[in-house]
Amino acid sequence: MSEYNQPSPPPPPLNAPPEPSAGAGSAEERQWAMFAHLSALVGGVVTTGWGAFIGPLVIWMIKKDTMPFVDDQAKEALNFNISVGIIFLALLLMSIMTLGIGLIIAIPAWFIVGIGWLVVTIIAAIKANEGVAYRYPLTLRLIK
Repeated sequence: MSEYNQPSPPPPPLNAPPEPSAGAGSAEERQWAMFAHLSALVGGVVTTGWGAFIGPLVIWMIKKDTMPFVDDQAKEALNFNISVGIIFLALLLMSIMTLGIGLIIAIPAWFIVGIGWLVVTIIAAIKANEGVAYRYPLTLRLIK
């Protein structure tokens, strides 16, 4: 009878924050990883798009040896921004080679890719600050 009268442990909270991954490290490391993602936004705005890879590259070069989580996330941000740059360049070349007719496809594609870039970069920055190793979708992993 005593088996049935014992209270059960409380269920875990529904809105509990995600547990940081094993490689997330300290708060400083998570913050630098977030900066690696957000620096792409700053670089994109300051250079009107073409320099979005500069911020992640600089953070990766500075922190790659001392902070493994930052190394991983900065490489991920760098690879994603290089991939987006390749897409934008391919659309530009298509427009030039078709003497402007390709702009019918390129302009809407630039808009869609640009909005997607903004959204997933913000998501990646939030996840990195939570200590979660974020992987961008549709990214060429050029730097390993």
